[in-house]
This record gives sequence, structure tokens and C-alpha cells, in this order.
Amino acid sequence: MRNIAKVTLFFVCLLAAAACTKDFEEVNTNNNVPAAVPPELLLSGVIRNTMNDQVNEAWSIGNIVVQHTAKVQFVNEDRYLWGDRTRIWNSVYGNLRDLQNIIQSAEESEPVQNNYLGVALVLRAWMYSLVTDAYGDVPYTQSLQGKQALYQPVYDSQEDVYAAILADLRMANGILGTSKEILAGDILYGGGGDAILSWRKLANSLRLRYLLRLSGKLDVNEEMAAIVNDPVSYPVFESNADHAVLEYLESPPNQWPLYNARVGSFDEFRLSKTLGDVLAATNDPRLEVFARPTEKSVKAGAPVIAGIPNGLEDTKALDYNGGPLGVSRLGLAYACLLCNDEGEAAPLANVARGLLMTYAELQFILAEARERNMITTGDAEAYYTAGIQANVDYYAETVPASYGTDLTLPAGYFTQTAVAYTGTQEEKLRKIGTQKWIALFFNGLEAWYDWRRTGIPALQPGVSNLNDDKIPVRFAYPQIEQSVNGVNWRATVTTQGEDNINTAVWWDK
Repeated sequence: MRNIAKVTLFFVCLLAAAACTKDFEEVNTNNNVPAAVPPELLLSGVIRNTMNDQVNEAWSIGNIVVQHTAKVQFVNEDRYLWGDRTRIWNSVYGNLRDLQNIIQSAEESEPVQNNYLGVALVLRAWMYSLVTDAYGDVPYTQSLQGKQALYQPVYDSQEDVYAAILADLRMANGILGTSKEILAGDILYGGGGDAILSWRKLANSLRLRYLLRLSGKLDVNEEMAAIVNDPVSYPVFESNADHAVLEYLESPPNQWPLYNARVGSFDEFRLSKTLGDVLAATNDPRLEVFARPTEKSVKAGAPVIAGIPNGLEDTKALDYNGGPLGVSRLGLAYACLLCNDEGEAAPLANVARGLLMTYAELQFILAEARERNMITTGDAEAYYTAGIQANVDYYAETVPASYGTDLTLPAGYFTQTAVAYTGTQEEKLRKIGTQKWIALFFNGLEAWYDWRRTGIPALQPGVSNLNDDKIPVRFAYPQIEQSVNGVNWRATVTTQGEDNINTAVWWDK
């Protein structure tokens, strides 16, 4: 009987084990946790995250280094004591992981989802440009391979990274619209069939941006001309309706990223005297978008907009012009919820936009290229004036009437000496560059990248700077790279140059 019982028990256990094995995968699968995320959900997140980071990077350092804004308190950034600047690095490589999943999903679909693939390639090109323009040589070919246990990627040369960026944009233009899947999750252009042409225009407009950036190193004239001369094959922005800007919402959590900032933190940043003086000298109405009259002048009944010089040390910055009440805060379009002056209504949450690239910028690119005879299509002066008007119109379209800002250009604006398209080629290029610098206000680090290429306008280092009277020309690599990827970090420092804020990147040498 004992033997029979033992045999019976053995078969019961065997059956139970088989049942457990059979159901193991089902029992241990959590149906509430998807194994893959649809591309439309990933796409909206990538766009939102990167554009928000673009706004915050402009706020924290981009506007300051090109002297659009200056600080009245906690002035280290304004004196070039930058420390470890990691936002762009972390933003790009963090969001590229989701973008790579979109690319993989699109390529593995049957048929290939070329619309998602094309959009992802445009975004990938833009994102890699952000990180390479900030740091120089960066991981590219071996990046994003943690799943393959490659945790220490080599750094690719900036020249090679830019070759890949331009290749992505060329490919994107060629494949967008060649598949039938409906583009969803596109919070930049609205998705659907109508968005495909917009993404192609962005791809080719970005190509012109990057080709001009490389023009000091490579002969890019033929490729630029090919784009400009064939708008059917290579469509570009044609008006403000085409440009790549992210519109925010009135309600959280998708409001203007600075809308919920602390008043004290917002008020550390004020109008730079450099930008204020340039706009005031030409009676430019955009000054009233970028800044408000000082609180002191309003109380005195004689409103005036007044900036502060960049790079003052703490005490002088806080005391300048009688203190913060005598220095203009940024305009209501960019303000936080509680950043209204006495008697003003609370700012709206969705006036300012996240800027990737605007039609105005494209016009200035074309103006410079035509003036330098890099292209033969169009007229440099026409591109130049169109760029100014487009930027003014952009603010006229977005700033609400309740803010009381008249954005009509004054009579004679285009004929005054500082604006009129006259003079030597050098003077004309300086005017193009200055107006482009104005139009790049709050566009991430783009104004800094372009200033490094051109030296326009002729910015002077902050008066009490801590960088030997030099405006920085790059970010130092994140310090964590030295410990987690030290071998490859040392290799690129050996070839690129000392890892500090004064070592120019490849295209700037």
C-alpha cells in the first residue's frame, strides 16, 4: 500500500508540475504592462520632452550667453562660471531611446512605415545637432546600444556626426509620404496626411541651416543650391504657417514650461542691455514683447524699458539702476503665473511657443547664402526684409491684444541706417546676422551656435566675467563621462582639445 501511495503521489506531483509549467508564462504575464508602446505615444512624448528642454535650456543659459537676457541675482551663469551643464546631453540621449524604438518599429513593420520613420529621422537629426553643437565630438555610431551591453560608446568626430545628420534629413525628405499609415501623435504639426509635407519642409529647411553652419569647413554651395532651385523635390518653409513651433495649452500639464516657475526664480532673469539697446535704437516694436517697462518707471508715470549689462558681479547686479525695480522683467508672453506687475492681469499660459525652427530663420539663412553667392536664386535683400517681417508677424499672431502690444513696424523702419540693406558686403552680412540674432530669441541654444559661427553681433564678454574675458564657445562634457566612459572621453579630448568652455568645436575652428 505504501508503494502504491508513493507512486500515486509521484504522478500527482508530476501532473501538478506539468500544469504549473504549462501556465507559467500566462500566470507571470502582466497584461496591464504592454511589451511595446505604439509609435504615436512615443512620438508625442519625444516632441513634448525635447521641446520643453529646448525652452528650459534657452531660459537657463542660451538667452544669457548671447545677451538676450542678463541676471540680477545668482549671477554665475552670466559670469561664465558654468559648472557641469548636462541638460542637453541627458535630454538628447534620453529621448533618443524612445525615438530609436519608433525607428525600429517602423522598419520592422510590413510594409515599412515610412511616415513614422521619416519623422523620426528628422527629429534624430535635429537632436544630434543639439548635442554635437554644444559639446563637439559625441557618441553616435555606438550610442543607444545598452541592450547589446555596449555601455561605453566611442565618440564620433563632429564631421562624421554632421554627415549622418545630413544623410538622415535627405532620407527623410525622400521617404515621407511613400507609405499609407496615418501619422498620429504628431503634436508639432497635427499629424494626418496634411502633416507629411510640413515634415518634408522642416527636413529641407534644417538641411539649409546645417549646411550653412558647415560652410566654413566644407564646400556646401552645390547642395544648398540643389535644395533652393528645386522646391518640388525639396520643399522648404514658405510662410509662418510652415515653421516648427510647439503650441502649448491653457491648462496643465502642457502649459508654457515656465508658467509654474517660482516668481523669485523667474525674476533673476531680466532684459539684457545689449538686446534692449539694439531694439530701442531702431524703434523696434519687438522690444515690448521681450520686456516690460520697469516697475519704478511705471510708478513714476513715465514707463521705460531698461536692460542690465551682462556679467555684473552679485552686488553690482542687484544694485544696478537702483535695484530690480529699475530693470525690466521679461515680457508677459514668457512670464510665470504670478509674474505680473502691480495692476496687471495674470499672464496667459499658452502665449509663448517652443521653437524648433522658424520661417524667419530660414529667410535669414537664404539672405546670407545669396549675399555670399552660395546660391543664385532669389534676392538677398528680399530674403532679409522677409525675415524681419516674418518675425514681427509671428509675434503679432501670437501675442494677445489684451497685452496691449502694437507690433506695427514704424514708418521708415526699413530705410533707417541700422536696418537698410545698404553698405559693403560685410555691413550687409552684419545686418543679416543681427536681425537673425533677434529672431532667435528663446530658441534654445541656436542663437549661441550661430553667433559662434559668425561673431555677429559683436558681443563683448560680461564686464565681471570669470573666463579671462572670453565668451564660452562650447560646454564641457558631463563630468560623469570621465568616470563611466573615461577611456573614450580621454581619446576624444586628445583629438578635439582641452575639455573646457573655450575649446572650439570642429566647425568653429
